[in-house]
Parts: sequence; C-alpha cells; structure tokens
Amino acid sequence: MIKKDIFFAFASITLLLLILASCRSARYLNEDQALVTKVSIEGVTPALKESAAAYVSTEVRPNSRLNLSIYNVFNTKDGAYKRDGIRNVGEPPHILDSSLVDLSAKQINRFLQTKGYFNATVVPQALVKKKKAAVQFDVELGQPFLYGSITQQVADPAIEKVYRTEVLPFAKAKPGKQFDSADLLDEREAMYNKLKEYGYYEYLRQYMRVGIDTNKVSKQADLQLSIQDPTDSTKHVVYYVDSVFATVRLPYGQFGNGKPKSYRDSTLSIQYHDETGRFRLRPLAQYMYVRSGMRYNMKKENQAYDRLYETNGFRNIKINYQKVDSNRLHVRYELTPRPVMANQVEGEFTFSSGMSGFNVGNTFSHRNVFGGAEQLEVKLRYGVLFDPRLDGSLASKIFNNDFQVGVNLIVPRLMTPFENSSSGTYGLPRTTFSSTVQLFQQDGTYANRYFTNTLNYIWYSGVNSQHSLTPVSIEYRQGRLNADFARRLEEEGYQLYIQSNNREYFGLGAQYAFTYNAKRLLRLENFNYFRVGLESSGNLLGLAGNLFHFTTSNDGEKQLFGVPYLQYAKAELDYRWYKHLSGNRQFVFRFNGGVAVPYGNNSELLIFEKSFYGGGMNGIRAWQARTLGPGNYDRSGLTEQLRLNLRNLDQLGEVKLEANAEYRFRLLNKFLGAKLNGATFLDAGNIWLLRDNEFAPSGEGTFKADRFLSQIALGTGFGLRLDMDYFIIRLDAGLKLKDPQFAGSKQWVIKEFFNAREFKQAFYETRRPDRYNFIQYNFSVGLPF
Repeated sequence: MIKKDIFFAFASITLLLLILASCRSARYLNEDQALVTKVSIEGVTPALKESAAAYVSTEVRPNSRLNLSIYNVFNTKDGAYKRDGIRNVGEPPHILDSSLVDLSAKQINRFLQTKGYFNATVVPQALVKKKKAAVQFDVELGQPFLYGSITQQVADPAIEKVYRTEVLPFAKAKPGKQFDSADLLDEREAMYNKLKEYGYYEYLRQYMRVGIDTNKVSKQADLQLSIQDPTDSTKHVVYYVDSVFATVRLPYGQFGNGKPKSYRDSTLSIQYHDETGRFRLRPLAQYMYVRSGMRYNMKKENQAYDRLYETNGFRNIKINYQKVDSNRLHVRYELTPRPVMANQVEGEFTFSSGMSGFNVGNTFSHRNVFGGAEQLEVKLRYGVLFDPRLDGSLASKIFNNDFQVGVNLIVPRLMTPFENSSSGTYGLPRTTFSSTVQLFQQDGTYANRYFTNTLNYIWYSGVNSQHSLTPVSIEYRQGRLNADFARRLEEEGYQLYIQSNNREYFGLGAQYAFTYNAKRLLRLENFNYFRVGLESSGNLLGLAGNLFHFTTSNDGEKQLFGVPYLQYAKAELDYRWYKHLSGNRQFVFRFNGGVAVPYGNNSELLIFEKSFYGGGMNGIRAWQARTLGPGNYDRSGLTEQLRLNLRNLDQLGEVKLEANAEYRFRLLNKFLGAKLNGATFLDAGNIWLLRDNEFAPSGEGTFKADRFLSQIALGTGFGLRLDMDYFIIRLDAGLKLKDPQFAGSKQWVIKEFFNAREFKQAFYETRRPDRYNFIQYNFSVGLPF
C-alpha cells in the first residue's frame, strides 16, 4: 500500500508539473500588452541562425514555460499581476517591447557584418494575436565580402621577426577566404601571447590595428595590418627578472600557530617569508617557474598559477611585478593557504530489488602534512542493505554490510629513487601512497577481508596526455563462505566456486594507464577521448617461485608465507567520440571493452575483485549493477536459496563489450538556481566468461565469436541532469529492450512492456526471490561518461 501511495504521489506531482509547463499564459497581461511566445530569424543559414539568435535581447525571447508558470503561481492575484509584494521566483513574463526588438535587429546586423555580410539588412516585424506576440527578423544577407590583399607593416624589426615566424604562418585570414572578424581577433591574440612569451612585458593588444578597405574592388575587403611602437619610446622593450620574492600570507583574521620564518635561499635566488611558519620553500619553488635572471614569460607565469592551485594547498595566489629600471622586474609570489584541516560527510540512500539501505562516508583531510602542500586523507565508509523478506528484528534483516577504511598521502611531485624530468609543464605530477582495508559480509553467504597497499605516480607528457603508473600494488584478501552455504554449494556441484572464493591470497602486481583528452570532457567541443589500462599480477612471484621452489598447497598452488599468490593479466579500453551539435547540444558515442585472463597459480576462475560486471549507472543503465550476464546466463537454474545467497556474486565475467550512444541537450537555462539538461541514450553490451564454469556449464556464459552478437543486451532511456557548475546531479531512467537471459525472440522483452504485470508474475514464479523490472532508475553525481 505504501508503494502505491508513493507511486500515485509521484505521478500526481509529475502530472501537475506537466500541466504547469504546458501553459504559457498571457491572460494576466493588460489589453495593450503582448507576451512574446516565438522568435524566429529567417533568411540565414542554420549555422548563422543559432549564433545570430544570441544577439536577440533576453527580454524579448520566449519565457521558459515552467519558470513562467512558477512565477504566475506566486505573483498573480484576482486575474492580474501583483504590483507589490512580488516574490523572486520563476521568471517574469517577457512582454513585447518595440524598442528592444529594433535594438535586437541592429545587434543582429552588426553580427552579420563581422561575418563578411557588409550589405546585410535586418527587418523586424511582430505579429500579435490574443495578447501573444511572434517576433520575426527577416534578413537579406547579400553577397559576402572576401579577403582581398593583405599587407603588414611592423615598425620594430624585432617585433616583425616574431610576427612573421611565429604568428603569420598560422593566420586564418587569407586572400579569397570569406571575411570573418574572428580571424583577425585570433591573430591579434596570438601576437599578444607570443610577445608576452618573448619578454615584452608592456606590450598591449591595442598596438596591433587593422584597417579595412571595401571600396577598391566590389565584394572584397583589403586589409592593412600594422603593429605600432609605443608613443613614448622608440621601440618595445624586453624585460628580465631581477629578483624573486615569495610570501605565504596568514589568512585575514587568523592567528598562526607556527613561528613566522624569513630567509633567502641562495641556490634558488628567492627571498622567502612565511607568516604561518608551516610551509617549506623548496617543494613550492619547483612550481614557481618565473625565476631570477630569466626573460619575462607570461606562459611561465600562467603555468605557475595552474600548478600552485593544483596542489590544493592555497585558496588565493597572486604573482605581481614591479619595474625597478628600464628593463628589469621584481617578481612577488603571494600565497594564501586554505584551512589546514577539513572534514566532509557524505551519504546516500539505495533501493535495489525490494531491498533498501544507505551508505555514509566521512573524509578527513590535512592539506599540509610535511610543509610542501602534501595532503593526507583518512576515509571511512559504511554501507548496509536490508532485505525485508528475512525473518526477525531489523538487525536480522541485514542482507549485507560493507565497511572501509582508507588512508591516502598525496605528494604534489614525483618521489622517485632516481632523477625524473617531470617539471609539471602540462599538469601537476603526483605521488600517492595508499592503504585500504575493506570488511564485507553478506548474510549467510560470504565474508571478505581485503587489504591493499599501492604506490602510484601520475604525470603529463602533453597538454592532454596523462600517464598513471602503479609500480607496486600489494594485496591480501581473505574470503570465507558461510559453512552451511558452502555445504549446499558442494551438494549442488559448485566445487570450483568454493575453491575460488573460500580462500585467501596474496598479490603483488603493477598497473599502467594512459588517458588522452580527460581535461576536455565537460566542454562542448568536437574531440576524441581515449583511455587504455593494463594490469598484471604475479609475474615476479611466479619467477621467484620457480627459482626458489616455493611450497605448494594441496590444490597445487604455490605459496608465499603460506598463502597462495595471485596471477592474472587484464586490459581495458575506453574510447569516446564527442560531437558538438551547436548550442548546448552534443552527441557522444562510447565503446568500452576489456579482457582479464587468470593463469598460472589460479588459472581456472578469475577472483571476484578483478572480474567485470554488467549494468550500473555508468554502463548499461537499464540493468542494476551485477545483474546482467554473463552471456545468456539464466538464474532460473539455481535453487531459490542459492538465488538469494548468490545475488550480485554469480554474474561476473572475464570479457566485457559495451557501447553507448547519448544525445544531450538543454531543457531549461534556469531551474532551481542551476541549468537543467536532458539526455536520451541507447546502451548495448554484455559480459562473458573465457571458459565454461559451474553456473553455466553448457557454455551459455562463454564468449563465442559465432554467437556473442545474439547475447548483446539492449537498453534505452531518458535522463535529467541538474548542472550546478561545480557538480552535476543526474537521474537516468533505463528501459530494457532486449534481455539475453531469455531465449530466441523472447529476448525482446519490450514486447511485454504493456503486459508487464503478467510477465513479472511469471518471472517471479520461476526465479523467486528475484523480481523483474523493465525500468531501472539511477541517481548519481556526475555524467556517466
């Protein structure tokens, strides 16, 4: 009954919002007023239309239906808009204003001239009917002007050399190309940045000027480009850095616990003063790229800003310059640290197949452990899932619980036993020491103790190229099956599963990942994203075992310290294609594939922690995580008790193939103080085993080239994304189209969607306590990819 009430309440609210959103009412306006409901621009190409629309005044664009409806609910009385006591909610009506329409026409005309349409005309008109106005801008573009002759005149020979060698070869303005003022702005900006790199501290953009002559040849714009000298001197001056000063400021209103320190480092040639007494100069100085004796370089200055902010130790950074003579500069770094201590609490509610639970986490951070902006993180997390079908009190209804403790030490530089060349030019290099303990227990089934220690390096070889190397990953895992459950598994013939999970192991491995274009993921641009990850474990131990003749267990596994060691190799690829479709519209295609191969000391079945799984909020969203595959695997072959105990433990794989297509678009520019985006998507894929196992002995879960396509799952859906600039809240609803757990044409479960009640009941009767859901909701933070 409670579920039905929740459903009807949700449906009622949704219906109410739809009714409000569908009504852009003008009935509250005066008789001499009209609500703008439509704006169109005619006579231009689609590419120009969207850009030109940005020059229409905001006050004469149509309101958001939802925002106007909300405004009307709170700011109308007796069939009219209130004159006082107006509440600042929603969006007030955009009333037709002829002066703003004329202004918009002029703005559109100016924009078209910047694109080479110097003879364009824009005529606005408004059609008013029943207090609703449709505004139309009729455009006559005329023939566009092309670049004609382009001449350059540079007064300073040194400046001219930089221009002709570093800027002119890459200029977009070429004779015969259609005129576009953006080309000239790009050229001026490129010249400004290049000269700032060459030491011209006082150079200004205004020194480059462009004259345009459209009178010599019809439909042709001749350019006269000039770079002038300063008015008060004969030439531009190259500046050099004389002295460097670095100061760590005590935040305003705070008192330092440490003793302030001040000294000069003669090796670095930096005068240092720390008001907090907590920071060391040398770890910070490696990212102070503007140094004594070097030529002024704005690029180095910007890199210093980026790297110092990325250390996460400072909330404000300033780099100031002081002229001390005709071509010398003092450089002053001023760093204001963030609070040393921070604590963050997170929580979420989970609902899965009739079970409910919660996850709560706490992260404590110390941002300057050793005086070099090193960050220490202590993370605690606890999650619990309740199953109401279990007997007894609330404590007896706990299906599983998960407790984790992690400690990370993040050092903002590479700490290697040898010299390395990573200067942080393209991104902040990091060294991370990490230790994690996880305690997991599933009621009456399985308990796991998992301990890991890793050393990780991250560095950049290019603006968009990131490398991650974990040369040492030490793992210890102890898994124990419940004695009664293990006995039932043995009676059912699942001996391999018992051997693979009711055991402990030791792992010594390494990992490497290369990522390309990760920094562009949230941009509306055309680009490709690529990530490849490689992982292996046990190679060194396998070699040592052969050399030193490690002891062997009764199962034939070699042991280290009395514990079998792990051997496997794993590779995973994530490729994405991002296509910007103008405005806030974007199409994304993604392929994600991987293979994991157990061998040597444990060659028959990959362990749980290293396996792939299907479904989830970032994969095939119409399925819950760990409820898809492998292959055609159907849980109806298990007993009811095994289905309950093995939930989320038996649907694992060693091969993964997954593809996603998603179309993203803007719904509302203003919604609850943020932007509301929408998305439609199609997900496809599955996981497979490399060899038959006890759960799928007939090969239904094994990857075969001649049948894997028939085992692909298909899901579609719609998503809402609340973009709050700093983070994105996401709600996706995935709908199953094709489910490979069924046979033949029955896989197309979408045919049963309107017969859902009978279908779900039949499914439950043969697979209880599992229940079937056509629609899967996923609530999370961040985009899926």
